[in-house]
Amino acid sequence: MILRNLLFIALAIFFVTPAQAQFGKTLDRLKSQANEVLGGDGPLSEDKIGEGLKEALNQGVDKAVTKLSSENGYYASPYKILLPEEAESIISKVSALPGFGNVQQDLTERLNKAAELAAKKAAPIFVDAIEGLTIKDAMNLLMGEQDAATRYLEGNTTKSLVTAFQPVIKNSLDEVNATDLWRTVVTAYNKIPFVKKTNPELDVYVTGRALEGMFGLIEVKETELRQSPALRNTELLRQVFARQDK
Repeated sequence: MILRNLLFIALAIFFVTPAQAQFGKTLDRLKSQANEVLGGDGPLSEDKIGEGLKEALNQGVDKAVTKLSSENGYYASPYKILLPEEAESIISKVSALPGFGNVQQDLTERLNKAAELAAKKAAPIFVDAIEGLTIKDAMNLLMGEQDAATRYLEGNTTKSLVTAFQPVIKNSLDEVNATDLWRTVVTAYNKIPFVKKTNPELDVYVTGRALEGMFGLIEVKETELRQSPALRNTELLRQVFARQDK
């Protein structure tokens, strides 16, 4: 505190003259600069740390949703959703039938399009989940692993997110006609002699892979924020994550 006051006085003496009309405002500005140089007013409260983590997660979610809900957001990303193993087996047999030669690529594109549409519609679910994050473990999350906040969010919200996300995926699969295409594929497959009748639930599978990709990208954004001070674009983020840098 003494050092802060001395710096404040020194700045005031150096920059301020009696002729300046807004002397008080200048003093306030210089005091703010002195506080910033010396690292703020002391330890952040748990409330502030909690707010900072929520802000970081909100930024990560916003960037993840924006990226994955854009045109070919899933399909052209590392989070591209491939067909389930059981579906691959079905398609390998069906693709030899007339009219099914390009079915694997066609269905894969539609699955990813469904996830893309769902990501666009499901953003508020993630926002609500972040708002429900308590500050009880805020310091542990801040000082934890590079993906601590993401893992905490994932562990505490996945069940409710699946419940809310899956109907969106199902509707999206219908919207891009993936359900009809899959039904046609399965019908053709089940007519092949001596095969075991099957029908994997695409909506369940795509929901899981879509959320996995979403959390994966949120994790990337969290790690970037922890490791790159230049990405901390608000004062709160700079203050909160400065604590983990020490």
